[in-house]
Amino acid sequence: MDPARFIRRSDYQWEVPQSGAMRVPGLIYADEGLLLDMDDKVSEQVANVASLPGIVKASFAMPDAHWGYGFPIGGVAAFDPDADGVVSAGGVGFDISCGVRTLLTGLDINRVQPIKRLLADTLYARIPAGLGSTGAVHLSATEMDAMLAGGARWAVEQGYGRAEDLERIEEHGSMAGADPGAVSDAAKRRQRDEMGTLGSGNHYLEVQHVTAVYDAAVAQGFGLAVGDVVVSIHCGSRGLGHQIGSEFLREMAIAAAQSGIRLADRELACAPIRSEVGQRYLHAMRAAINCALANRQILTHLTRQAFREVVAGAELTLLYDVSHNTCKVEEHKLDGGRRKLYVHRKGATRAFPPGHPELPHALYSTGQPVLIGGSMGTASYVLAGTHRGMREAFGSACHGAGRSMSRSAAGKRWTGRKVIDELAGRGILIRSPSHRGVAEEAPGAYKDVSAVVDAADRAELARKVVRLEPLVCIKG
Repeated sequence: MDPARFIRRSDYQWEVPQSGAMRVPGLIYADEGLLLDMDDKVSEQVANVASLPGIVKASFAMPDAHWGYGFPIGGVAAFDPDADGVVSAGGVGFDISCGVRTLLTGLDINRVQPIKRLLADTLYARIPAGLGSTGAVHLSATEMDAMLAGGARWAVEQGYGRAEDLERIEEHGSMAGADPGAVSDAAKRRQRDEMGTLGSGNHYLEVQHVTAVYDAAVAQGFGLAVGDVVVSIHCGSRGLGHQIGSEFLREMAIAAAQSGIRLADRELACAPIRSEVGQRYLHAMRAAINCALANRQILTHLTRQAFREVVAGAELTLLYDVSHNTCKVEEHKLDGGRRKLYVHRKGATRAFPPGHPELPHALYSTGQPVLIGGSMGTASYVLAGTHRGMREAFGSACHGAGRSMSRSAAGKRWTGRKVIDELAGRGILIRSPSHRGVAEEAPGAYKDVSAVVDAADRAELARKVVRLEPLVCIKG
């Protein structure tokens, strides 16, 4: 994108001026290099989102933003229900509550290096991965509804993990307002055998080690130091979330027209928050959030089992679990008062600051861990939420590197075998059922995650705490 098209607010903020049907301006967080590399479609989608009824403040794009369905991936927008605000399935995305969970292993790099290959093989044997993968958990209709209502809390009650895990998960592991009855039978069928699985695409389980500390005090509060080995799990609500997104996008296209909402793009299909369709979607979406939380909780249990097989007595504790692709009701300061808003984050993560009442006690003084996943073979980062990010962008930050190349283009440029061999040469072991999937997720198909994180840090959306480098990656 040409920077001359925007109003430069700072080195890391670019305003899309309000024009035409836009109700608020757009705001893109990026340095000039990232902005130049963004597709023009990003600013177009930012402007389109800004035209939706009830949007407040601005339509935001995070530093990892790229073209998406309706909303840009990396898009954030908040809507006021008292101003005819809407909820949009496209503003949440298809992989509802796709997110990252990071576990502390209590081990250091010197302990793990000699057993790395065994650990990779054991994790790969334990963790079902790949397109259409199924696991050992098979849910009856009654169990499915209990899982959709209870989330990670349900999973812990079934023996998958520990009660203390729930304190380190958004919503304490269970999203209120979920209604399994709002989820179609088709969505439930797709999920019946997929609990405790990674799936495909950009999902992964990665063993990583801390290679740099940027904020020693916060790193200590998170329990992280150079050389520490952690595990990060990136996945979501699998087939159930995709089915919900697809179904409600069709319904919302009709609902928008019936409500007299003129859409700049059909992919922005939405419904008034207080409409029957809007409320039903929110109930179903919250159930999908619970599905993702339960899925990551089961995967945590399987990961702990794998580590104990390789390292007797290994104890993995949860640092935090953050969701992307959500719409949550949150209270924010706006126009001199406090308002309850429906905050859409698509390919973006919550990043609440120190002192926020929703943080667990142990993280109250540090701020929320913001878990930024890299692309296979590149660094990941742990950041912390800031007060400025809370004021400016509803407590939001980027969620990863962001794609710079389509999957089809990546598949033509690389082969999975070549990527695996190149990463092995760097000491990174890849285990995957699909060489094609590995090629499509090649590190070169993504933006420079360090540039994205630096932009988020310097814009003060979130501050850098530690850098993580991969050792083992189980890839879908």
